[in-house]
Amino acid sequence: MSCCDIGAYLAMHSEASVETDNDALEALSRKLADGSRQLEFAVPDAHCAACIRSIETGLAALPQVELARVNLTKRRVRIVYDSSRGAPSDFTRTITASGYHNYVLDGTGDDSSDPVLGELIRALAVSGFAAGNIMLFSVSVWSGAADATRDLFHWVSALIALPAIVYAGSIFFRSAWRALRVGKTNMDVPISIGVILASGLSLFETFRSAEHAYFDATTTLLFFLLIGRTLDHLMRERARNAIVNLARLQPRGAMRVLEDGRREYVRLEEISPGTRLELKAGERLPVDGMVMTGGAVFDYSIVTGETKSHPLAVGEVAIAGAMNLDGPIQVRAERVSADSYLARMAAMMEAAEAAKTRPRRIADRAAAIYAPVVHTLAAATFLGWLVYTGDWHTALINAVAVLIITCPCALALAVPIAHVVAAGRLFERGILMKDGAALERAAEIDSVAFDKTGTLTIGRPRLVDDGGAPADLRATAAALAFVSGHPLSRALVEAFGPVQPFSGEAREVAGQGIEGKLGNETWRLGNALWCGAKAGSGDLTTVWLSRNGAPVACFGFEDIIRADARAAVAQLRALNLPVRLLSGDADLVVRAVQAAAGIGEARSGLQPEDKVADVERGKTMMIGDGINDAPALRAAHVSMAPTTAADIGRSAADFVFTGDKLDAVPFVVGMARRSAAIVRQNLVLAIGYNAVAVPLAISGQVTPLIAAIAMSSSSLLVVANALRLRFALGGGKTSRRSAVAVRLKEQSA
Repeated sequence: MSCCDIGAYLAMHSEASVETDNDALEALSRKLADGSRQLEFAVPDAHCAACIRSIETGLAALPQVELARVNLTKRRVRIVYDSSRGAPSDFTRTITASGYHNYVLDGTGDDSSDPVLGELIRALAVSGFAAGNIMLFSVSVWSGAADATRDLFHWVSALIALPAIVYAGSIFFRSAWRALRVGKTNMDVPISIGVILASGLSLFETFRSAEHAYFDATTTLLFFLLIGRTLDHLMRERARNAIVNLARLQPRGAMRVLEDGRREYVRLEEISPGTRLELKAGERLPVDGMVMTGGAVFDYSIVTGETKSHPLAVGEVAIAGAMNLDGPIQVRAERVSADSYLARMAAMMEAAEAAKTRPRRIADRAAAIYAPVVHTLAAATFLGWLVYTGDWHTALINAVAVLIITCPCALALAVPIAHVVAAGRLFERGILMKDGAALERAAEIDSVAFDKTGTLTIGRPRLVDDGGAPADLRATAAALAFVSGHPLSRALVEAFGPVQPFSGEAREVAGQGIEGKLGNETWRLGNALWCGAKAGSGDLTTVWLSRNGAPVACFGFEDIIRADARAAVAQLRALNLPVRLLSGDADLVVRAVQAAAGIGEARSGLQPEDKVADVERGKTMMIGDGINDAPALRAAHVSMAPTTAADIGRSAADFVFTGDKLDAVPFVVGMARRSAAIVRQNLVLAIGYNAVAVPLAISGQVTPLIAAIAMSSSSLLVVANALRLRFALGGGKTSRRSAVAVRLKEQSA
């Protein structure tokens, strides 16, 4: 990702330039729907829970900051702020004051390089080379080399070790110094102290021609510390590969069709709503766009996990990242790239790592008190052994072991790594998660409630009875229906088209229908009670048309239940979750769907407020898709919506599932429960490790080298445990087959 080092720029310029700097930051910020603005800063030095706490606490103290979240995996901090309450130039100064380099990101370019990994590998190579060569001299000393020969080997070892320690250990030293410089601490402080003390002790022993020096142990210690940190970095990157792959799926631009018919290439960031784009076969759509030409067929494997073709009619919206399978076609851009479907998916997945869930808050609090506790333990260990044995050498070795073995890396990783892996696993199944807190709530549910139309049914109702309404009433109904995106409204428009727009004022009333005013007449198209009619008792879904409160026409629709609805309900019951159906439709229609899906409880004729009251009975998961479902989706303990849902429904839901299969619902519940179990296991592993390791180190049973191996192993253990989610509930076989099919299709295109 390209970036502008405004942090350094601000630091070098005087107060006279702050207004200009604020303008630059404002230009790089993104305006959110609620009027607030968002900036992202890279913080390449952040790598532990103490870093997160330090940065977030400092930013939260600023009056303009509404939200500050550090993404440890990407080493970024996302700041949502109100520009009317303070200047954004405060951000970089605050992060710098916390002890971390930073620069603002402009959101463009390629983020494929990984400088952190490169530095880790170089440091690992240097420490490994030094440790291997020093070990050769140490073997000679252990084999009996004495006096001048032993001293020579110790000095040669020092000449190899000291430069290697300075270079390879600089990763830890820089981090520790930045924290100490601003009066703070992090987990690299005790590691650095331990390495420096071990090196100093070795040099001291060499000067006085002692029998033993510890250059081999010190360089090997660094080697194992770096192995742990490198593998940790690689495994976390593997856990978030789905997010990285999303960015790669979005084209860098597309061919724009000008008004005179000419074509020109336009970059992604230059595509604005209304831009007409042309796609050839095999090209991906860079932004969400409305299909403008007939015969459009897309590959939606990015959202469904399946490579079957997905035809779209003129006027339907295709999502960013979908591949055109037939062409050329033209689409009209509906959103900028930052608001596209791909961008929203990536944001949801990143939020999964940053969410402050209950276990993560516990882990953060534990990590916050880590530094003073470990330094106190190390000092007490040194003094205790010094008093007990009178040997400062033994006391120092044991204190160093305590400093190293108590690193809280495993505790800091225990929760977020599980949520990142779970988010990636859900994404492979076409399910988007807004944050880790939603996953936590999904594991706690005690029942599931479904809406009917568009959720249990496919959401494509067909008009089968127009009640003999005359042409003028049918035209009025279609004109009112044109205002709404509800499935029943779309069915009316399709049945009575072409449609002339309603000539008066029209608005949609959530949960009721559409109301239009024309002269002295008030027209309503919606449910029976709202239109002044009696609730229907037939087996069709009905929509009424009324004029000035008097019903004048009734239209009957039928919809098809989703093919896997019964299987999905059975899977939920197998998870010991009672399932109920909540609908505003007529009783007979609801009972028919209830019987077809095998649902135990059903309620019909519900208003939006009735659904809210129902889902609040317990810890309910609500699945719905319409505007009228939005209040219930928000009120539920956790909620889901299909990607075909209205925008307000998708915004209210905690999970959005793509495709037309309801097995996403039991899959989310199963993954949530499995993720909660992994989080508990990780916390037990992290806390249990310290409970066992610290007493051993204090009692002198652990050398600094063994401490380094143990500390690194604990971090890798929680990451590896979280990666087991990759194989939970069927693993990734289906997604891998789909990915192979997509690649073959792209190559053939």
